[in-house]
Amino acid sequence: MTLSSKPMGAIPAGFGVIDGQLAIGKVSARDCVAMAGGAPLFVYDAALIAARIAAFREAVPGADLHYAIKANPYAPLLAFMASRVDGFDVASGGELALLQAAGVAGARIGFAGPGKRDADLAMAIAAGVTLHIESAGEADRALAAGMRAGIAPRVAIRVNPDFELAGAGMRMGGGARPFGVDAPDVPALARHLVAQGADWQGFHVYAGSQSLDAGAIVAAQIATLDLVARLADAAGVGVPGCNLGGGFGIPYFTGQTPLDLAMVGEGLGEALANRAAVLADTRFIIELGRWLVGEAGVYLAEVIERKTSRGETFVVVDGGMHHQLAASGNFGAVIRRNYPCAVATRIAEPAHDVAHVVGCLCTPLDRLGESLALPHAGPGDLIAVFCAGAYGASASPAAFLGHGPARELLLG
Repeated sequence: MTLSSKPMGAIPAGFGVIDGQLAIGKVSARDCVAMAGGAPLFVYDAALIAARIAAFREAVPGADLHYAIKANPYAPLLAFMASRVDGFDVASGGELALLQAAGVAGARIGFAGPGKRDADLAMAIAAGVTLHIESAGEADRALAAGMRAGIAPRVAIRVNPDFELAGAGMRMGGGARPFGVDAPDVPALARHLVAQGADWQGFHVYAGSQSLDAGAIVAAQIATLDLVARLADAAGVGVPGCNLGGGFGIPYFTGQTPLDLAMVGEGLGEALANRAAVLADTRFIIELGRWLVGEAGVYLAEVIERKTSRGETFVVVDGGMHHQLAASGNFGAVIRRNYPCAVATRIAEPAHDVAHVVGCLCTPLDRLGESLALPHAGPGDLIAVFCAGAYGASASPAAFLGHGPARELLLG
């Protein structure tokens, strides 16, 4: 029986070859594993992340850049980002604590999320963090927490808009959502917060994520500017700041192409030049996570077994979906498709083998690659899964079946 291969996404740019091995940040895959003390391992190339930040600065000069740490909260990465981005966005008290440990001032942090507990609110208010208010109830709890602490809480309203980001992998706005305050209810809530003495910071509108359609992103940004101007006029409040969200995607699968960043920058620049008078002095923010770090990360797992079952080859590695849930197709995917993969220790060899790359978990869901065309991989080789810099270690069930978390390493 001859098994035909299935397509996989393209390996991102920026990686090289050393002695026939994959090179990450000019370090061979085996040397990365040695530096970290073993596999499985997430490796992040700081130079690739810095290049992304520089590209954003050049293409989108009219907006501050925030890093959404839910994409990857690895402590050395947060320290690296601290001097390179304008601010950060968190979605829990735990993430806020990570930034505090990294020495990031509260004034540089925005806190969104529909389920903020009273302890989260108190922690954020004490630190001077901007709370992105998601409901009238949360607004009242924040005001009460501020009164108890004797501090005017810094607040913005997260708006649930009446539009979505077309082509988004996850839609965060439009329709009935747990996120944000429905747009028609925003003016009254804004007036209430200001009247109660809150430190008013403006609005936050996040319509969706993981879009590769520059036109759709620009359209959502234009719609956001129009919506925020109308809300400000209706509320009779100024707009010190406006978080435009993000939504910038990266290509994971065959047939996908990178986002046209220049088109986004040009479209946003034109929209800002024509913005309403009420937004003349507004500071604008783009918050990005995946787009900044996703393609800079590689997941390395060691082959522990190669076996044949009913004519099909299985390459079994010491990692799996407990580290890379998204690559296994179990993180919101409707149809499972292959992330870009390679045999890191044989990166220069021709692909003359077809094999399934599976993890070590005792479940048929643990499949990192299906019918991949690869060089022959055996015990001791390293398998690389690319696009692993975002939603890998932090978004996977590391405790499942007791195999433990993967190591992490930031190069550069």
